[in-house]
Amino acid sequence: MHPPYDPQNIFAKILRGEMPCMKVYEDDAALAFMDIMPRSEGHTLVIPKTPARGLLDMPAAALGPYMQSVQKVAAAVGKAMRAEGLTIQQFNETAGGQVVFHLHFHIQPRWEGVALKPPGIMGDKAALEDRAALIRSAF
Repeated sequence: MHPPYDPQNIFAKILRGEMPCMKVYEDDAALAFMDIMPRSEGHTLVIPKTPARGLLDMPAAALGPYMQSVQKVAAAVGKAMRAEGLTIQQFNETAGGQVVFHLHFHIQPRWEGVALKPPGIMGDKAALEDRAALIRSAF
């Protein structure tokens, strides 16, 4: 058993407008924005508006609409970034690699021969804004 959902996590604060983000997409089920520590050019996060700590905590009725949003964002990211492929990751709990305890998917555009960048390195704000504009235009 893991701790309950914490409504003070950074993604909950972003959903409430208490923290900024570089938004690329929003609908009734999800919010998508640029990862400020991108592992690839165009690395985007998709979070549900439903408060859920991880995938196993997400109510089944909310999961379908959320996953449709994840798919829509992934398609736009791939198109905008002219990606040759996508890495889509979702982590659950500390042992599974989760750092922010609000369900989220990482959408990482990929190209042959280009490795992911190491985790934890802040991205250039202007470059992130440029990628966000490209992705927004792909919907």
